[in-house]
Amino acid sequence: MPRFGEFPTSADPFCASVRAWIAAIPRGKVATYGQIARLAGKPWGARQVSWILHSQSEKYRLPWQRVIGANGRISLPLNSGFFEQRRLLRREGVKVDDRGGVDLKKFLWQEMGEFPPGKKKGTGPAGPWGSPR
Repeated sequence: MPRFGEFPTSADPFCASVRAWIAAIPRGKVATYGQIARLAGKPWGARQVSWILHSQSEKYRLPWQRVIGANGRISLPLNSGFFEQRRLLRREGVKVDDRGGVDLKKFLWQEMGEFPPGKKKGTGPAGPWGSPR
């Protein structure tokens, strides 16, 4: 397990869990960094989720555009992916305003015990931190 202040590597169980949960977000829905961290078993790991997205999205073909800030806004800077994320979300049917805002009441993914494909209920990708709930 990474020590405080270290970022997890791709082999880290938390990383694998984060990747599985991100891959499970359906088209037309969004999740927050904190929501993914909680589901992966580390509720305080939102920044690590951000790092995992930044460093592993391309390699694992993650739908990175579906993860946004807890305030319901795209977190990327205007000159670093903001417009691309907005375009991709809109293409999936998510209504994103010009400033990157998303109505979480309408578009937030409510996982409701769903587990990533290929997993049986009760075997979610929690890693060594316990249940994904």
